Amino acid sequence: MSDLVGGGTVEDEGGAKLVGVVLVSHSAAVASAVAELATGLAGGGTLAPVAAAGGDGDGGLGTSSELISVAAAAVDRGAGVAVLTDLGSAVLTVKALLAEGDELPPDTRLVDAPFVEGAVAAVVTASAGADLAAVEAAAAEAYTYRKV
Repeated sequence: MSDLVGGGTVEDEGGAKLVGVVLVSHSAAVASAVAELATGLAGGGTLAPVAAAGGDGDGGLGTSSELISVAAAAVDRGAGVAVLTDLGSAVLTVKALLAEGDELPPDTRLVDAPFVEGAVAAVVTASAGADLAAVEAAAAEAYTYRKV
């Protein structure tokens, strides 16, 4: 399932376009839950567009290139799209779409980051109006978060 998540506006007060975020999981429920968590933690006000692209498109576990493409188009506001994935074949599916060249919006990046922590960092950073490189860096930095 591909769902646009969150409320608020998708442009900051200065009219700048915000980076969109796509969360790709093998499970529609997981993708939606992580999107809900990330948008909830981003706070009120301006919220970057976020879409969940989970499952195989038929309600089962897996990944769907069609759902990913639709989700990326839905969040594209011209500032780039950050795509975070959960497991290996989701990564391969996004890489294949990027290699095709015309299936995803321009300036779409596969972000190497932990799925949950990276999603929160990406959405918070994108919602603050950061550019695609800063969103990618914030999400990747989540690898360094210590829990103990």
